Order: sequence, then structure tokens, then C-alpha cells
Amino acid sequence: MKKEKLPNSKLIYLLAMLSCFLFCFGGFSILFALISYFLAKKSERIYRENQDEYHNIKSVKKGKVIAIIGIVLNLIILGITIWTLATIGWDSWSDEFVRRWNAGVESNSY
Repeated sequence: MKKEKLPNSKLIYLLAMLSCFLFCFGGFSILFALISYFLAKKSERIYRENQDEYHNIKSVKKGKVIAIIGIVLNLIILGITIWTLATIGWDSWSDEFVRRWNAGVESNSY
């Protein structure tokens, strides 16, 4: 009997990797990590029901671990962002951002 791949195994791995690579963008890639984690849980449940039909549980487990790492990274970045905005405020943060942006533009002008 030919074994099949678990559903969404490549998508789980891709979303988990994206969440780890893009975590520095304010923690918004936590959505990728959460989707990947829940898809991995669903695939593991499918595998437990019919272990003889599927063969790529290792890639799903790797994707799940990477998704957990992505969740942790994104939570750290979200925490830092919330803490920064709570301590200095949005106005001070945005003024500093604009000041540094303008300084960067002026230093790189030709």
C-alpha cells in the first residue's frame, strides 16, 4: 500500500519559516506562526487516526517546532513594541522615527 503525504505539510513548513524570518516587522507575522501551528496540530491528529496511510510526520513536527519558535519571537517583539509605546508614547516614538528617517535620507543623498 502506497503511503501519502499529510495534508498541508509544505504549507505548515513555509508559514513557520516566514514567521521566523519576518518577526522583526512589529510581530505581525505571529499570524503565520499561529496558522502553521494549528495546521500542524490538525495534521498530527490526522496522522494519529491513520498512521499506516501517511509517511511525512517528521516534516510536520519540524514545522510545528519552527512555528513555536516563531510564536515566541513574535511575542517578544510585540512585548518590546508595546512596552516602548507605553513608556515613551506614540508621539515621541513617531517624532524620533521621523527625525532618524530624515537624517538617513540626508546622509544618503547624492
